[in-house]
Amino acid sequence: MRIAMIGSGYVGLVSGACFADFGHRVVCVDKNANRIAALKEGEVPIFEPGLEDIVASNTAAGRLAFTTDLAEALERVDVVFIAVGTPSRRGDGHADLTYVHAAAREIAEASPSTVVVVKSTVPVGTCDEVSRIMGETGPGKSFEVVSNPEFLREGAAIKDFKKPDRIVVGVDNDHARATMAEVYRPLGLNPGQIQYTTRRTAELIKYAANAFLAMKVSYINEIADLCESVGADVSEVATGIGMDARIGRAFLNAGPGYGGSCFPKDTRALLKVAQDAGARMQLVETTIAVNDARKRGMARKVIAAAGGNVRGRNVGVLGLAFKPDTDDVRESPALAVITALQDAGAQVSAFDPEGMDQARKELRDVTFADDAYSCASGTDALVLVTEWDSFRALDFDRLRAEMNTPVLVDLRNVYRGDEMARRGFRYVCIGRPDESRRPGLSEAAE
Repeated sequence: MRIAMIGSGYVGLVSGACFADFGHRVVCVDKNANRIAALKEGEVPIFEPGLEDIVASNTAAGRLAFTTDLAEALERVDVVFIAVGTPSRRGDGHADLTYVHAAAREIAEASPSTVVVVKSTVPVGTCDEVSRIMGETGPGKSFEVVSNPEFLREGAAIKDFKKPDRIVVGVDNDHARATMAEVYRPLGLNPGQIQYTTRRTAELIKYAANAFLAMKVSYINEIADLCESVGADVSEVATGIGMDARIGRAFLNAGPGYGGSCFPKDTRALLKVAQDAGARMQLVETTIAVNDARKRGMARKVIAAAGGNVRGRNVGVLGLAFKPDTDDVRESPALAVITALQDAGAQVSAFDPEGMDQARKELRDVTFADDAYSCASGTDALVLVTEWDSFRALDFDRLRAEMNTPVLVDLRNVYRGDEMARRGFRYVCIGRPDESRRPGLSEAAE
């Protein structure tokens, strides 16, 4: 099939490249001329394992192209995907649909009748509004609008796209349904893996899924606080409750809170949708409050581990991306921890394998190090915020020699307390008593 992908950001680029890898002919459209020029040269603007190779191979094969010319891209296409950003709107937390609506108008102006798929994460009723906008902008044309929310985890997006646990398609007619079935046919999915619903139901599924997972994260973080108070081990609690098939082990790893481009934005947007509809969502409201407090609270844990005062002292932070295998620092717990430490008077150094360039845009007065050891040099405490694989086997003899004071605050429960004590470190982790600290499990958060 011939597919146009409007937006070449994270969702659009991953989706477009994977569709091309299935054998479809895809053109990705973006107004950012520098981004399109870079993509044409083989430069992928985001870090996602495996993406650069897929983009390169499919561009070379002629199945994937990039352009800023929307009209050219829409010539003779079978389906158009809208995959533009929907950031939180300043002031009220609603999803900002400016780019979605603009894309709808431009498609209606430039395209003949076609199937238009909204892949951006949008509030309930957005596809109805897109349909109305396109009808007004392109009178006499026939546009079939479909909701097809994405469920990609940063750091595992290629796998998620090619081997999805489910695909949700919101349609209101047979032709659009048949078109979407053909789009996803190369995956060879079982019939039960594609859920066809109404458009409004599909839109809500995306928000409901992310809000539920966010609630699990906030829940286990509150359990971790309780574990610290009563002497229990949150890792064992999580394993014990996760063995219940009704609960599951995923997203039950205690840590510094969730971040990224999805959970914070989508929980706030869902809450606003509910408020506008006159429906209370107290669990979601509390989840947001717990997570916001959690991030700043981690800085207090660091300060306590450093003796109660970090004014004029040096603190190193390992990990800036909100999770491993991505360069995305949006609403990362690391940013909140660093800001709170700076507010308390600390001088902060930081290192991340991939997120440094993005973090430089968000942080001020931070010394960005070349590696974990230069980050630790001269510090009075070292904080592990993001559990990159390269942070799982650090040379602690070397670290101790670099640091002023050997204090490690492990916000991901990567290490063992007894091991760290043998290495001469004061070790502080999340929700585990001294006598039973043991490695936690790494898990992607979205």
